[in-house]
Amino acid sequence: MTRASYNGHTLAETDKYEVVEGNIYFPPESIERGAFTDSSLTSVCPWKGLASYLNVVVDGEELKDVAWYYPEPKDAAANIKGYVAFYPQITIES
Repeated sequence: MTRASYNGHTLAETDKYEVVEGNIYFPPESIERGAFTDSSLTSVCPWKGLASYLNVVVDGEELKDVAWYYPEPKDAAANIKGYVAFYPQITIES
């Protein structure tokens, strides 16, 4: 089982994920939705498309823009549609 956590709080857990450019992308159904809020930040990857970002909120502490996903990726990245990846502030354990 692969787990994403912050300060001991599980943000996502799955044994089915995708690895793209060294990042683990967790499937949408594995995400603990209550720990996230939407961010207004977006970015563009030339081959994946437009990324949307999420903030993580744990014990009243907000980490801004530490997770991202591709709601409508380009065809080359269709396998990660809606999957969520994390910046290094979030601990990933297998």
